[in-house]
Amino acid sequence: MKPSNPFEILLFVLLILLQVLLLSRVSLYGIATPVLYLYFLLKLPMGRNLFYVIISGFLLGLIIDIFLNTPGMNAAATTIIAAFRKQFMYLFFEKEEYDTFVPGINTVPGPFIRFTIMMVLTHLTLLFFIESFTLFNLRETLLRIAASSFISILLILGLDGFIFRKKRGEQV
Repeated sequence: MKPSNPFEILLFVLLILLQVLLLSRVSLYGIATPVLYLYFLLKLPMGRNLFYVIISGFLLGLIIDIFLNTPGMNAAATTIIAAFRKQFMYLFFEKEEYDTFVPGINTVPGPFIRFTIMMVLTHLTLLFFIESFTLFNLRETLLRIAASSFISILLILGLDGFIFRKKRGEQV
């Protein structure tokens, strides 16, 4: 298992701080809450060890749960997403690119957008159904999933476009 590079550690910490201190307090019309911490799992290199990805996903969700007082909900949803990350990547990316390639909006825009949509929708569906644990308010739950997914996807794509601008074929 390869150790993390400093960028991954910094990204991990910054995304948790952003989510806990800022985004968790945002609730648009009491329905949509942006989720940005999934960006960490999206930006891991393609060839990253599955064990590393699952443990990182679990720790990411667990830390969010500790700060937001949501007992295990984020940890469960994020761990499941981390476990299926490789299968989602097979749907959208070429298999030859799997070792050190880091997906992004500037490198492979179409596949990265579809990959982001799939990951965010799956994560938020799991999270909100774990949270509600019922089909009683199905319409409200589906509305929360759709609204939160839309906002989260826009934030993730905007952040990726801002951070990883294309300059002479290199990521900045």
